[in-house]
Amino acid sequence: MNIMESHGYAGKILQVDLSSGRMELLPTDAFAGRFIGGRGIGAKIHWDHLPPSTPALAPENRLTFSTGPLAGLPRLAASRWVLTGKSPVTVPESFSYANAGGSWGAYLKFAGFDALTITGKSEEPVYLFLHSGKAEIHHAAHLRGRSAIETRQALKAELGKEVRVAAIGPAGENLIPFATVLADEDSSASGGFGAVMGSKNLKAIAVVGDDRPAAADPERLSALAERLLHLRKGTYDPYVPAIPGRTRRRACWGCIAGCTREVYRAESGEEGKFFCQSANTYRRPAMKYFGRWNEVIFHANRLCDHYGLDTAVIEPMIEWLERCFEEGILSETGTGLPLSRIGGPEFIEALVRKIALREGFGGLLSRGTLQAAEELGPAAVQALGDLVASRANEVRTYDPRLYTITALLWATEPRRPIQALHEVSLAVMEWVYALKGGKDAFMTGEVFRNMAERFWGSAAAADFTSWDGVALASKRIQDRTCAKESLILCDFLWPVIWVRYGSEHVGDPSLESQALSAVIGKEVSREELEAIGERIFNLQRAILVREGRGRREGDALLDYFHTAPLSSEHLNRKLIVPGPSGEPVSRRGAVLPREAFERLKHEYYGLRGWDPATGLQRRETLARLGIEDLAPKRAIEEESA
Repeated sequence: MNIMESHGYAGKILQVDLSSGRMELLPTDAFAGRFIGGRGIGAKIHWDHLPPSTPALAPENRLTFSTGPLAGLPRLAASRWVLTGKSPVTVPESFSYANAGGSWGAYLKFAGFDALTITGKSEEPVYLFLHSGKAEIHHAAHLRGRSAIETRQALKAELGKEVRVAAIGPAGENLIPFATVLADEDSSASGGFGAVMGSKNLKAIAVVGDDRPAAADPERLSALAERLLHLRKGTYDPYVPAIPGRTRRRACWGCIAGCTREVYRAESGEEGKFFCQSANTYRRPAMKYFGRWNEVIFHANRLCDHYGLDTAVIEPMIEWLERCFEEGILSETGTGLPLSRIGGPEFIEALVRKIALREGFGGLLSRGTLQAAEELGPAAVQALGDLVASRANEVRTYDPRLYTITALLWATEPRRPIQALHEVSLAVMEWVYALKGGKDAFMTGEVFRNMAERFWGSAAAADFTSWDGVALASKRIQDRTCAKESLILCDFLWPVIWVRYGSEHVGDPSLESQALSAVIGKEVSREELEAIGERIFNLQRAILVREGRGRREGDALLDYFHTAPLSSEHLNRKLIVPGPSGEPVSRRGAVLPREAFERLKHEYYGLRGWDPATGLQRRETLARLGIEDLAPKRAIEEESA
């Protein structure tokens, strides 16, 4: 697939070496034909340039910020941006990725670049300024120690209001493994890439420009945008504001019709994103402490953004600390934390500061919850229970004991694969909403089965009490997600897997390829786009194998998923899922049998064309996908005679 630079793409990837200050341009079309953009281009750059033994926080690590061909075009919900590189939060350290929204991705394209890839380490703190096809390195000593939000505000005052800024806070400067990158509209990129920026002495990246991308067929794209609006308008209207009177909806740049993304306005007048998991970081302990709503819930989220800490790690850590205090494992004297005031402002302020600055007990916590528990001993490990879902210490959501399709999604990715998880969980939540008789509910058991057949490969995948169809559904979701994260499309509105208001409630899986075709001026079928997604996923697999994971033994879940009965799930409190005929079935008390999981992996490897015994890729599979030139010999398993 040949892609013209003038359609959708800026045509340039900026490569910056902070050690030497050298900059050079790479042609986007050297990558885009096989890997589109976003996660695909990031993975290819990683493969080409990073030796597998490189530590995540070494100057040689390469951090890549990428957009896709749809970025900067309105009404597509496509202006997200992806970070890729070796992550310090994965165990072992390996390639990973992060996906963020807001407007920064669109403005990177407006600045004249499809991607930015950074290596080396500056001797002094610096920030990058990309504008009108140019790039500059500026001193940033005056920003050292400032929060991510303060840095953004300072650079806007310095460079102009139109500038968009991605920055790190003190956690990134101090190389905390789960430090984040925060940009305009409080869009947050996790995966430990804040620490990678900090390891390079890179405080921020500012972007601005007026290089607007153009579609090859604007009339076709406009008609498609109108259809998307018809399909998605009002999708999230039935969901009430998180805090009526305090929150309001605020969409990302170029959205179709908005989602539940909200902004909270505090009594002080301060505003900030209040949405999804991060809005719940301190909700449970604060509600327990005060017995009612208190603004400390918002301020806790805001503190994490200021310091640059991943709320998906902080949330389960707080609950673990509470358990350890109640069981006498930890004390206020021993930790220097006001553990008796968990839920109040004193505790969250002390916790976030100590972790971000590596003060006292915060130094241990800065390594991660699992790592801290293992250091403290068996009782602390026991107190963890099922609070975290991965070795990267991320909060347990969309549990595979409840949603069977998510088991392989969790096991074969380097981090919490939230974009893929949402495809499953949002559909099930709509089904639960219909059971409750919600306003404008539509997801009957029949609609759910039809949706599963069209998007996941079989109606059998709609039965969450069976393993039939699960391996195929997992593969199709992963391939589609890799394509989606290379275009890059928002997973709250894509894929259009279900439609609330329409004569048919099952969506159209060809819409992504239609959008790409209209933009680049080259017809790309649904099957071709999904094949590109499969190619990108296999490239990621080859990278992970080269870096020491990604074999059968590494495709694993934490032990408790196999042994501990399911007792809770935040967004599905009754633990119900569709059964064989679409009827509600409770999964309370369910576990994920190891034998069933291993059989599932065997079937999945067969569908992927990988060796079932090792999980390694076969040569003919890589040849079919057009990437036989990429994988090293030791990452490939020859099919036996």
